[in-house]
Amino acid sequence: MENTVVILCDIGNTSYHFLEGDTHYKKSVELFDPETIKEKVYYICVNLHVQKKLKSLKNWIDLSLHIDMQNYYSTMGIDRIIACEAIQNGVIVDAGSAITVDVVIDGTFEGGFIYPGTKAMQRTYKDISPALAYEFNYDLDLNKLPKNSQDAISYGFLKTLHVEVLSHKKDIFLTGGDAHKLIKIFPQAKLEEILLFSGMKKIIEEKLYKRVN
Repeated sequence: MENTVVILCDIGNTSYHFLEGDTHYKKSVELFDPETIKEKVYYICVNLHVQKKLKSLKNWIDLSLHIDMQNYYSTMGIDRIIACEAIQNGVIVDAGSAITVDVVIDGTFEGGFIYPGTKAMQRTYKDISPALAYEFNYDLDLNKLPKNSQDAISYGFLKTLHVEVLSHKKDIFLTGGDAHKLIKIFPQAKLEEILLFSGMKKIIEEKLYKRVN
């Protein structure tokens, strides 16, 4: 890739997450106007309203149009796809509003699943009974059955995820807003805060940059 600074942007439902050089920062979806950026921006977007707005801006380049989709399924989120593009082998655990788990072997997406995110699962327990309105305990011993309510709901939430992820016996890549919480139950994992940006850079280098050189 050229030595000029490339601007990357991962757009979600609430924020634009930028990477510019070694600096990453966020802007509010509600407050930020993408027309204020005149430089070329490579982006992915799961926000349909923002996506419509960006289609008229020629300096904003949609990387989803440069993905070989035959390796994935049609309804798979572009954020999950880009994360899978970033690694050669491993299990990606993206802990956001939902927790997605995807397995990549020799550069090929093997499949994955979607698990409720931390806040969604806490609301579920609270809706069952106010007596279950606890924060999750990420320090609990998953090898022992719990003997109190907080650990009981924590175990119910975390044990299934823990067992499934470890069953694949591959390197674990943790990303997303709640990754710092899950690192406690996956201490051997690699915490990759900007994994999506690594995948975006790979797409640019392999699909776009080579095309013009």
